[in-house]
Amino acid sequence: MTPTGGPGTPVTVHVLQHVAFEGLGGIGSWLEARGAQFGCTRLFAGDPLPRLDGLDLLIALGGPMSVNDEARLPWLAAEKRVLREAIARGIPVLGVCLGAQLIASALGARVYRSAATEIGWFPIESVPGPDGTFRFPPACTVFHWHGETFDLPEGAVRLARSAACANQAFQIGRHVIALQFHLEATPGGVRALVEHCRGELVGGPYVQTEQELRRAPVSPYQAANALMGEVLDYLLAQRATTAATAEADRRQPAARTPP
Repeated sequence: MTPTGGPGTPVTVHVLQHVAFEGLGGIGSWLEARGAQFGCTRLFAGDPLPRLDGLDLLIALGGPMSVNDEARLPWLAAEKRVLREAIARGIPVLGVCLGAQLIASALGARVYRSAATEIGWFPIESVPGPDGTFRFPPACTVFHWHGETFDLPEGAVRLARSAACANQAFQIGRHVIALQFHLEATPGGVRALVEHCRGELVGGPYVQTEQELRRAPVSPYQAANALMGEVLDYLLAQRATTAATAEADRRQPAARTPP
């Protein structure tokens, strides 16, 4: 892939992080492979939100809080404003779990308690969308850790569903993808979730035990990380196309006014 600024220009990515124990996971390898210029706002530590000028990709990670916790965590409202502005400006945006819910809420959709909590490795199935939208495999197993879900924002296209959750992923235009599940998951990241959120491992048809989570083989992590790479490449390709169009328009000679 050619970076958006032209040959040799690093991709500029900014990450919104909500808790210290939910980090980039497999996304980090993707950033490193592309020599990305990387910035991070640790919202839990009071870091300032980023400027959007020159940004090629904005990523909102997961977290155990609810998007509806603005009274307790007022930075949630500010973060939603930044996400809304980035989307309006055509900047590629990826939301993961809480990040997906933040995108939905920022665009006016309802976020609420899901009928069933999903924690562990469970399958999703793709929902065919219009030509040009991202295509998930017809069925694949991914890592979940969420107890809330969302309605689709206006103009969104549903990309995936599961037996427990109708809206597992959606897309807006060519530059916004929201995922309820964690394609960035790594064994270390899952262990950290277990250590910090063990109390959520209550019995249920879509909740695996701590032992099951810890025993998961490496192969599903590798497959999930590879699929995350495809999602990120798709989003960045949209930015590259937009940048190329803008450059062509800039180079186009201005039309002469007839005498």
